[in-house]
Amino acid sequence: MSGHSKWATTKHKKAVVDAKRGKLFAKLVKNVEVAARMGGGDPGGNPTLYDAIQKAKKSSVPNDNIDRAVKRGSGAEAGGADYQTIMYEGYGPSGVALLVECLTDNKNRAAMEVRTAMTRNGGTLADPGSVSFLFHRKGVVVVPATQEGRTLGEDDLLEVTLEAGADDIHDLGEAFEVVSEATDLIGVRTALQAAGLDYDSAEASFLPDSQVELDADAAPKVFRLVEALEDLDDVQNVYANFDVSDEVMATVDA
Repeated sequence: MSGHSKWATTKHKKAVVDAKRGKLFAKLVKNVEVAARMGGGDPGGNPTLYDAIQKAKKSSVPNDNIDRAVKRGSGAEAGGADYQTIMYEGYGPSGVALLVECLTDNKNRAAMEVRTAMTRNGGTLADPGSVSFLFHRKGVVVVPATQEGRTLGEDDLLEVTLEAGADDIHDLGEAFEVVSEATDLIGVRTALQAAGLDYDSAEASFLPDSQVELDADAAPKVFRLVEALEDLDDVQNVYANFDVSDEVMATVDA
């Protein structure tokens, strides 16, 4: 889920203890398998695979699961599925724009499940291209604010990543998002590694050009729709153009 920092932060805090951890594992493993199929099974020569593996490890996916996914994807082991990436576009409550990224081996099933989740939770599917123009593909690296007892600031990260291509830094409270052009993602991630800084994830994402501010009435409705979509096996990511203030998040959390 991207495009709304405070909600993303809340989700991030809950991720490790989430009851849906098994489902999260399956999605991360699928991502590793597809990355290996697209660019080969050597993380050293396949940056997309490298980042997919790192994200899986950060989420405590067992190494055996990761290794088997790499082997299936690269063809070293049988059993790999023919996954396709499909992007669905739609609108949620309060006119929130949604991009729903699926990784599926059954397009008909994915389409039906996404449509059902939308209609049951106040959303509607839209024609291709009618929503995607509101977003741009960017590189996003999430960096913990506290590293080995040291608290980082925006200036610290800018000093490390600016020459590597960082365009912006978003303060999420306990972490920072370092945003760059998608083509500079590897350079930014490499610069952080060279500076000895840890990071939670590094991936290409879709960020909105502008955001819809949600009130206490609309926020729970949008959250329910997003969670219903994210709960689908074929859905890898949901991108949206909403934001929620600290005050509204406090009422939702309560």
